[in-house]
Order: sequence, then structure tokens, then C-alpha cells
Amino acid sequence: MADNQLDGTGIKENTKGLNFQSELEETQRSLDEVTLMIEQSQGEVNKLSQRNAAITAHLQQVQSEIDKMPMEEVRMAYDSALDAQQRLFVMRGQLEKLQCDQTHLERFKSILEELVKQRNSPISSESVSAKGMGNLSSVEMVVNAQEAERQLLSRQMHDGPAQALSNFILQTEIAMRLLDIDPAQARDELDTLKASAMGTFQKVRNFISELRPMMLDDLGLSPTLQKYAGVLKEQGGMEVNVTVTGKERRLEPYLEVMIFRAVQELLGNAARHSQANLVKVHLDMGTEAIKVTVDDNGKGFDLDSLNDNKSLGLTLIKERTEMLGGNFEIDSVIGKGTRITFTVPAVS
Repeated sequence: MADNQLDGTGIKENTKGLNFQSELEETQRSLDEVTLMIEQSQGEVNKLSQRNAAITAHLQQVQSEIDKMPMEEVRMAYDSALDAQQRLFVMRGQLEKLQCDQTHLERFKSILEELVKQRNSPISSESVSAKGMGNLSSVEMVVNAQEAERQLLSRQMHDGPAQALSNFILQTEIAMRLLDIDPAQARDELDTLKASAMGTFQKVRNFISELRPMMLDDLGLSPTLQKYAGVLKEQGGMEVNVTVTGKERRLEPYLEVMIFRAVQELLGNAARHSQANLVKVHLDMGTEAIKVTVDDNGKGFDLDSLNDNKSLGLTLIKERTEMLGGNFEIDSVIGKGTRITFTVPAVS
């Protein structure tokens, strides 16, 4: 029924864009795989915990007899304890990452189950409309985009601050143990710990800024884009030039957020996929309309090759632009870069 034309409507379902059942089955398979990996990882964590406990007990014995033991044996005991703790922390971090993925998949599964339920509910053919089908497609894109953002943030937090915090614990324990044995080396460990903490603190600040730049609320769109361009340059070395024309002013909050998120997505695409080293952003704050152009010198792409997965972010920008009564255009040539332009009515 899903692949057939609906009687009396002239509407044919887009099975590629709206196959929630297929997505649900794929999500269930991924959830089963993650659940199995969690069970295996939990078993490994238990084994490492037992090994770590045994090594810690041996280390305590060494510490009680440290004056009688050769320094090499003491060092070997500390190295073994450090190695065991590192393995345990890494494995626990992997387990936490898998559990986080499991939570996201379960949430995504429940949303898909509800969408399948709504889609399969008995309705008359007269009640099916193109508008309704478009709404379902929009819901699917929003859900997929939100999950992609959550998974990206989860990976960034796990590979960045979460792993760094594990290392902080290890470095602190090493420094504490070295205080009585080798104060100079303990001081070096603390210096390293301080530098690592400062770097991690900056990463956390960047994550917070990615989630919701406070400048956007306080100063508005133009200064926030300028600041974000500078952050991107510091992080990845990609040159981002922001030019603002027209009358700079505050816009409605929802419009500022929409434009900033769109530019953020486009700059992220340029950094991840285009191999560009220069991106030009032009924000034209006209009286009747706000026009944004993002132009990169990357490798470009074939517009006919776009598919639903790769163009999800672009599709969402296009959807939101058109919902506001604006328009969206892409111009890209392989080897000659990409230019994306969108325009929305100005609301101050």
C-alpha cells in the first residue's frame, strides 16, 4: 500500500523520504548491536576492575616496604598500577559512550515507533493531502538532524573533555605518589596537568558556544558571526571572512537564531567536506530582506549527486527559509567551489 498511488488523491508516497518502518528496523538492528557491545564491554570492565584491585593491593604492599625495596621494583609496581588504571579508564569511557549511544537510539526508536503508528492509523483517502505528506517529511528531517547533532556532541564530549578528565585523575594520582619519592617529577606532572586542564576548559567553552552562543542573545547576529569566524580559524586554520552590508540592527530572536544556525551548518560543511581554505560570508541586512551568501573555494560537488543523508542540513535550511517566505539557491561546480545563498524577509 505504501508504494501505491492513493485512491482519490493523486498523491504517491515518497518511500525514499518517508519509509519510517525501514528506518525503525535499521535503528533496532543498531540498538541490538550496541546492546551486545555493552554486555561485552561490561564484562571486560569487570575483569579489569578485578585486575586493578589486585595490582592496587600489591602497590600498597610495595608502599609499606618501600624503604627495603629496590627503586626499579618500586617503579615497575607503579608502572603496572598506572597501566591497569589507564586500561580501566579507557574501557569505562568506551562503555559510557556505548550507553550514551544506546540512550539516543532508544529515544530515536520511540519517535519512529510513534511516527509508524500515526502513519499506519486508519484514515480515509480523502484526508490524505500533499501538505500532510510534506509535514511528515519535515518531521523526519528534523528528527534525523537532531539525532545527528546529539551524536556528534556525544562523540566530541567523549573524545575530548571526558577522556581528558580521565587523564586528569591519572595524572593527579601519579603526582600524589611522586610527592614523597620525587618532588621534582611530581611538580612536572602538576604543570602538565595544569596545561591539560586549561586546554580542556577551552574545549568545553567552545562546545557551549556551539550549543548556544551567548553573544547572539546579548549583541546580535553580526558580532556573533564575526566571533564565530575567528573561532573557526583558531580551531582548524580555515580562513573565514565575514562582510556585513546594509543597516546593522537587531532582528527578531527566532530569525537571528535561524540565520546563525544556517551559517554555522554551511561553515561546518565547508570545514568537513569541501577541503576549502577560504570561505567568504556576506550578510546583507536590507530593509526588506536579509540575504546571506556563503562562498568557498573548495572542491565543489555535482548537484545531481546529492542524496538525503548528505544533504540533510542543506534541506533543512531550504525548508526553514521557504517556511519564512524566502528562497534558497545552490551553485556548485566540481573543482571550483560552492556558493550557497538564502534570503528571508527582514523582521526587526
